[in-house]
Amino acid sequence: MKVIANLPAAVKLFKDVKYFNKNLKKIEAAKAAGDFEEERKWILDSTATFGPMIMKDFGCDLHIQGEENIPEKGPVVIVSNHQSYADIPTLMAVFRKFQFGFIAKQYLAKAPFLGPWMPRIRSVFIENDNPRSALKAINTGIEYINDGFSMVICPEGTRSKGPTVGPFMKGAMKLATKPGVPIIPVSLNGTYKTFEETGVARGARIDVIVHPPIETAGISRAEEKLLSDKVEEIIRSGVEELASKEQA
Repeated sequence: MKVIANLPAAVKLFKDVKYFNKNLKKIEAAKAAGDFEEERKWILDSTATFGPMIMKDFGCDLHIQGEENIPEKGPVVIVSNHQSYADIPTLMAVFRKFQFGFIAKQYLAKAPFLGPWMPRIRSVFIENDNPRSALKAINTGIEYINDGFSMVICPEGTRSKGPTVGPFMKGAMKLATKPGVPIIPVSLNGTYKTFEETGVARGARIDVIVHPPIETAGISRAEEKLLSDKVEEIIRSGVEELASKEQA
């Protein structure tokens, strides 16, 4: 029955994916030519249109705190908690100034509509429970960052499907520390209500806190060792703050 209940959502998603497809040839041509600036331009044009369109069509009420902390350009590493599939279009709706791809689990490659598009926006897939795959994905992400592309990573490694933040995987911060780019911590709450809570896609209130950037260029080894715990605490505290307001 839930398949039938989700048909209207599938139709909406199919309609909105055309905003990716409109720039497909331009993105692929720029990539083939090695023109990274042009590639980022057309990826951003697609994601910055697709994210808000999804929010609108699904009836999501997006509230953003800390928009002043969003830099004008990348490369940066956005580090976020992970509640839902809807985190992807939510981040696209929040960050509309610069391109970014995702470090994502392999199962997303098979996601309807979005799966084929993930590599085209410079996303990298990690095979489930495969440390070598994770290391390879991080190294590929670092290569992209060195070429000027920004990346998103969710160090929990899986959807929490609720307001509880799971433990962060160690080593995720190397995505930022090795190339020496800023980390933008992000706390999300409410995305799980769009699907994971009931299994039926629907609109929901989504709250986002964009925290101040954390510079990683030139940090000491001691600071780097503490970085993962620091970022986790910032994000966890933000989610708890948003969840407490939701219950008030």
